[in-house]
Amino acid sequence: MGKSREKRFRHIPLAPAGLGQRCEEEDDPDGEPAADLLQKVQHPSAEVREYACASISKLLQEQHAIPAFLRRDVVRCLGPLLMDYSLAVRETAAGALRNLSACGGFEVCDDMVSKDIMTPLVALLKECSTGLDANQLSPEKCMEMDKNYIEDIANEAINLLWNVCECSSTAVHIFNKEGCLEAVLHYMKTFSTNVDLAIAAANCLQAVTEDNPDLLSSFNASAQQVLETVMLCPESTMKHIFLRTLTAGIIWNIKGTIPPGSLGSMINAILKIFSESLAIDAGETIIRMKEAEKNRLKLAAEAETEENMSDVKDNCVLSEDYDLEEIPKRKVKKGENDISDFLPPDQRELKEVTALLMAQQTALEIIVNMCCSEDPSDDEWEELSSSDESDFMENSYNDGSGLLMSPLCLSDEVNSAFLNNLIPKKILEKTAFPNSVALDICMHNPSWKPLIKKLNAVQCRALTCLQNILLVSDMDCLGGVSSLQSLAQHLSQLVFAKMELPSDTEFLEAITSALRALLQTMASKNISQQCLTPEQLLALCEAGIDSSNASVKVNVVSILGISGSILAKGQDTAETLKVIGKFLLEVAMKESSLVVAGAALDALFDVFADGKEAEKAAVEIKLLPALKEFQPVFKMRMRKEGKGKYSTDQLCVLDNVKMNLRRFIAYQETLGKSSTCNNEEL
Repeated sequence: MGKSREKRFRHIPLAPAGLGQRCEEEDDPDGEPAADLLQKVQHPSAEVREYACASISKLLQEQHAIPAFLRRDVVRCLGPLLMDYSLAVRETAAGALRNLSACGGFEVCDDMVSKDIMTPLVALLKECSTGLDANQLSPEKCMEMDKNYIEDIANEAINLLWNVCECSSTAVHIFNKEGCLEAVLHYMKTFSTNVDLAIAAANCLQAVTEDNPDLLSSFNASAQQVLETVMLCPESTMKHIFLRTLTAGIIWNIKGTIPPGSLGSMINAILKIFSESLAIDAGETIIRMKEAEKNRLKLAAEAETEENMSDVKDNCVLSEDYDLEEIPKRKVKKGENDISDFLPPDQRELKEVTALLMAQQTALEIIVNMCCSEDPSDDEWEELSSSDESDFMENSYNDGSGLLMSPLCLSDEVNSAFLNNLIPKKILEKTAFPNSVALDICMHNPSWKPLIKKLNAVQCRALTCLQNILLVSDMDCLGGVSSLQSLAQHLSQLVFAKMELPSDTEFLEAITSALRALLQTMASKNISQQCLTPEQLLALCEAGIDSSNASVKVNVVSILGISGSILAKGQDTAETLKVIGKFLLEVAMKESSLVVAGAALDALFDVFADGKEAEKAAVEIKLLPALKEFQPVFKMRMRKEGKGKYSTDQLCVLDNVKMNLRRFIAYQETLGKSSTCNNEEL
């Protein structure tokens, strides 16, 4: 849905003509081509306008070129061209604006809406929707190799709409007010003939239906019927799997409009689609599709060679009877208005794999939302380790390897659907590292290399799903003690699978979040965990503290606190507790983020709350004097840094830490007095 940023893009006015303008051009190497192309979009010739828009579209894919176009009011220059009499100009103008919205970021999209891009865009979308039914194509169609301009224009326009609605709440409001839903649903109905257009429409609709109650009333029986038809489409391509996944996400967003009696079957249908998507092995698919691409290109090259040989033979025969000068030339030299260079090559196999990975990522993201409506704050963490509705399932499922296969404990409908579709088991499978052969293929093929990032994104989303499952599920639903211990071993293997600890921030945040949730669940049930040795635990924490991500830092100190509190209940653990205590003290005192420092203090309270070994370690590292010296420093930092830098929720957590610090110091002083008295009695 719409998002907002505190700082909006501010339009930079053009410098006045003369010396100032010349200075600007000297400091702005991209300014001259931008000015020239924006002048050409006003040209009387449709071909010149088309070429100018296509050139702008290509340049806007480069971040450094965007400011030059923004300074020259590119949005107001290209906006009217969305309704140009030439369909080719409409398409290239929409493509240029789409690239601007995609590459420019939130502020640029917000600025596009403020410059009234929605007025011509909405008009274009509605006109294209009408054109799909009436098949009202321009006479230019006959001159453009039967290209279906209506659908191609609609595809560019709907992608532009999706981008601006993702970034601007104002755009979403206009979407609601102008009744754009009907047109977008119309585009989704093209799934059997133009799946790319249907996917673009579904992406857009999933974005605008998220947290948008004003739109729910527009989803009447007819609109829901369209979604149901798309969700049940029989095509089995990866693109259609992606389309069904997006449609399932839309239906989840509008579940409030579904009658209670139909909700159970609808949730089951949604999760069946997610199960279908997650069941496919992306690594094996990459290997298979790359081989298919290789064979296709080989056959195409052989066919082209045969055609060229045939052409040479025909020309030789003709030259015996005719003057070559009189024969029309088959190859036309590219003129300045030719835009074929801007069109992407045919990469159907790559597009299929990309669609699969996007389907899996989307499914996992929606499951995360199904598990937990809001991200738990740190002070809520312990309260979320189990669910009040955990009695639904009496039996848990295990595939023999101890892997999680049981449903979430949320509602009867969701529980049953998760179980029937084996969703948790498939989520666990996606937490594994990608297929090494598939990674090698991607690494050695430039056009396939971006898939590596998508493979990693799927793994991270799966780990986030696992985290949320652990937070909202009862232990019995999770498969019991043995399943949790097996899961702990699996997660530790992910961390220490390679010689070096992971440094990728996204993965590190996902794996530490899942591990933190698991250890919290195990600790609350007094389940011993031996998945991490003290050395591995400290190595993970050191790697996490070196991260630039505050969430990673909070996770690792929390993991250390949970593990330390368990060790404190054992025997002969004082030496390990000393190392843990020194580490947490250093983090609390030196960390620049108050949130991380507060988490480290919380972890200290947990580790040294109870137990003879903890008391012994606390004395040896001089924990009490260190905390008494640090207490006024922490209070002063909260007064100076708290307001304006941290959210209200974070400040509440920090206030609790400050209060707990005072209580913990008092508790440690009591222990010290008690120990002194005992020694005197002896």
